[in-house]
Amino acid sequence: MEPKDCSPGKLFIIATPIGNLNDFSHRAENALNNCDLVACEDTRVTAKLLSHYSIKKSLVSYRDENEKKQAKILTSEIMHGKNIALVSDAGFPTISDPGFRLVRECHLKSIQVVPVPGPNAALTALSASGLPTHQFLFLGFLPKKKLGVSKLLEQWREFEGSLIVYESRYKIERTLALILSTYGPGRFICIARELTKLHESIISGPASQVIEKFHQGSAKGEFTLVIGPANYSFNYKDE
Repeated sequence: MEPKDCSPGKLFIIATPIGNLNDFSHRAENALNNCDLVACEDTRVTAKLLSHYSIKKSLVSYRDENEKKQAKILTSEIMHGKNIALVSDAGFPTISDPGFRLVRECHLKSIQVVPVPGPNAALTALSASGLPTHQFLFLGFLPKKKLGVSKLLEQWREFEGSLIVYESRYKIERTLALILSTYGPGRFICIARELTKLHESIISGPASQVIEKFHQGSAKGEFTLVIGPANYSFNYKDE
């Protein structure tokens, strides 16, 4: 597609559903319809979303493996007049997903960045957890190695708000065991599984009880964990 004019285009950061396709906003749909190109993690995943909303656009792969190269290429495209939409497979781009380098490059080139907010697993889990929301820390995906996870948990042991982390089905058992051993059985936590999907599950309470309930269900899917501050419980006095 030829550039429409010599004026720079814009970068649209568009949040996509984390499970339920009905969570896709009308504004996000309009933004995709009006862009020239869609940069996405997996073209197959994004193609399904676009097909569901009868949107036909050219797709280009933008993922961890090619982010450095693609950030400069896409920025150049925007400088030549194209409006580009950045999406991830699920949720808000740049939040534990590719996109940071492209956004940074756009700011370096004084290109307008337009966020189109929407679904986000971390905030969705926090809002439904029953754990403190006045202050929270998002830690994203935990380190790959057990020692790294232990050090990170210990580092934030005394944080006075809630901690939010993402974990895969392959390491959820390990991480829950480390949370239990580091913070103790009474620490209030929330395990949110498959948020907005058919088999959504949200369990909150003391770590020992929550983990016991977790073991009674499925360990498949995608997980968001929320860890409350020390000495927090659902048994509160008048505030």
